[in-house]
Amino acid sequence: MTAPLSLGQGSLYDRVGPDALGALVRRFYGHVARDPLLAPIFPADLSLTAEKQFAFLSGFLGGPPLYHERFGHPRLRARHLPFAITPERAAAWLACMNAALRDTPEIAADDARELYAALARVAVHMVNSPAGTL
Repeated sequence: MTAPLSLGQGSLYDRVGPDALGALVRRFYGHVARDPLLAPIFPADLSLTAEKQFAFLSGFLGGPPLYHERFGHPRLRARHLPFAITPERAAAWLACMNAALRDTPEIAADDARELYAALARVAVHMVNSPAGTL
């Protein structure tokens, strides 16, 4: 997966900043924990998951390669193969991200749209099971 295109000054990471990105990730996992399709495939303690997501998004958005440095290559599809990622779960994941973006006013609307569009491509790429196979 490649980083989203930069529509303005600097990378999307530079425009969003680590503080707002951290707030987004925290809010996102609050939504995930309450989602009936997603919660069952995530650990009860989302601390490490959120840390990994922040690290991944930092590099994905053009910032420091925190995930690579700590965990190696993301290998997103391979790491998610143990879980049934259906189109429904991909849509639920995106809905949680969209809600978190709406809940994070520190991220400008144009940057939120750019980030959502990039993550929508990732979500489609992650689907590894047919619809209805939960």
